[in-house]
Amino acid sequence: MKSETPKILLAEDEINLGSLLRDYLNAKGFDTKLCEDGQSAFDAFTSDRFDLCILDVMMPVKDGITLAKEIRMVDKNVPVIFLTAKAMPDDKIEGFQAGADDYMTKPFNMEELLLRIRAILKRSSFNAIEQAEEGVFTLGKYTFDSLKQSLNIEGGEAKKLTSKESELLRLLCESANRVLDRNYALKAIWHDDSYFNARSMDVYITKLRKYLKEDPEIEILNIHGKGFKLLVPGIGSAES
Repeated sequence: MKSETPKILLAEDEINLGSLLRDYLNAKGFDTKLCEDGQSAFDAFTSDRFDLCILDVMMPVKDGITLAKEIRMVDKNVPVIFLTAKAMPDDKIEGFQAGADDYMTKPFNMEELLLRIRAILKRSSFNAIEQAEEGVFTLGKYTFDSLKQSLNIEGGEAKKLTSKESELLRLLCESANRVLDRNYALKAIWHDDSYFNARSMDVYITKLRKYLKEDPEIEILNIHGKGFKLLVPGIGSAES
């Protein structure tokens, strides 16, 4: 699920440029998280959900190319735009091979960047709708059909899930290998983050762990003070 306000991860080690770009994007209706090196950007990406990433190529601790490859290992669909002072064709090819959706050379026009962001988000939103309509996810040995509310394991019988079990597992799948915020899940499914509903959600988490226990590579972790994280080696909409 995507938030109403698109969230952007901005990784830029030039403080003045980064702050200027963050403020500009926020003024244009985005929620922008600024990180000053590649490692802090990756930490932010794995602890929150973003609709798009803007990455400087040359950064301390972890460069943008490495960062993009690691982001792609976690989420193969999130759009990535590179910002770089490098303009050689080989540099652009390397960027696209790392998973970039677009590539802008410094100095750049902020209005042009804004137009590219909006175009990419429009395309990615369309793809997300198609994936949501398909509603099928692979989880190791399991296949989860959120529309039919069924969980299937290779060589076994399908497990019929309740509506709330299915909704919660779907949120976990959409946030796979990242933290699913506890309050967000409560409000999305129960429409209220009361103590009673929170205890109820814990019961459903326990049930989902039981359903998924046949594949030891899959785990649902409690992230203290934040929520839950579904750990799975590879996840996405299953191919038809």
